Amino acid sequence: MNLFEKQYLEVKELLQFDDYPQVIKRIIDFTLDTEDIAFYKKTNDFLNWHDTNTEALAVKDRLTLLLDDLHTVLSQKETKIHQTVIAIENLKKVYSSHFALGPISLDIKSGEIIGLVGENGNGKTTLLRSICGELHPTSGQIKYHFQYDDLYDLRTKLVYIPQRTETWRGSMYKNLEFSASCYGYSPEENNLVVDLIITRLGLRKFRNYNWNGLSSGYKMRFELARMLLRKPQVLLIDEPLANLDILAQQTILDDFRNIANSAFRPIAIVLSSQQLYEVEKTSNQVVFLKQGSQRNLKSEESQEHHFIVEFETSETISVLNQKLGKLNLISLEQNGGTLIATFPLEITISDFMKTLIEEQIQINYLRNITHSTRRFFVK
Repeated sequence: MNLFEKQYLEVKELLQFDDYPQVIKRIIDFTLDTEDIAFYKKTNDFLNWHDTNTEALAVKDRLTLLLDDLHTVLSQKETKIHQTVIAIENLKKVYSSHFALGPISLDIKSGEIIGLVGENGNGKTTLLRSICGELHPTSGQIKYHFQYDDLYDLRTKLVYIPQRTETWRGSMYKNLEFSASCYGYSPEENNLVVDLIITRLGLRKFRNYNWNGLSSGYKMRFELARMLLRKPQVLLIDEPLANLDILAQQTILDDFRNIANSAFRPIAIVLSSQQLYEVEKTSNQVVFLKQGSQRNLKSEESQEHHFIVEFETSETISVLNQKLGKLNLISLEQNGGTLIATFPLEITISDFMKTLIEEQIQINYLRNITHSTRRFFVK
């Protein structure tokens, strides 16, 4: 079973359980995958109809027909293999302030999300700006494994969205229309594609808003919509979760995952964030930067020799040392209002929870950070 067939079955299951908002998003993804104006019109006709028709059975019937039509067409297309699009080799960027990024070595693959994490001032933005060509490395090299004609064409296929975006004038929709015309869309497909993308990113009801009328989170979504019109190879996004509530964070990360993992138009996404837990759930690889130095979660997991858990309790450290001693506790440290307990690797989360119950240790918060970059933040 190829990637598209797997995704198709996932959407069929979502439809079976009446998750219409998610089904509509995925149908828009499939529609854009066709690169066919006829399907752009079909899906937009449904979206326009759905604006005033929300009766569940009618919506489900029309979505089923549209999904089946898309499957008929896309099942005939060849899916694309995920491959390395950027190879970074021993990259260093040295500033006169004595801060140095690197050396960084990293392969960025299409269809994957790489999360950059680390405290502020440790090089995340410097790395993103180096990858997109805004900064020139002091040493090392960045190899781009896709076709481009010149530096302008490279920057079109390699999109960087900073945390603070520039102000724009007029309505959001007019700006996206203009962007689409600049990126080569024909007059016939311009509005069709813009309508699909704004709906995909939850911007449909804000189409006539201007800069001042949008929250910072929706301004970031606008920038993402504008960049997706370019059909980029790589998206580099600086702190996209910074101004979003927890539900919006989960939604946009889910959007990133589905956009990156297209069976026909896969792109690579590299994003920086302070939201460790959410980023780790979404990313294929997590890179931690500490004073400019690189630590890769995936490569270090194979060298991990300890089971580490973070938790909160009202018990004292002396009592905990005694009660957790039966698990061969190696260390117990306070860190940012929580406790970090380290045990031999053979101890499991089940062992730890069983001991909590037996010793009647009341827990307010618990997280296994053995395979998390959270352990890199422990002082």
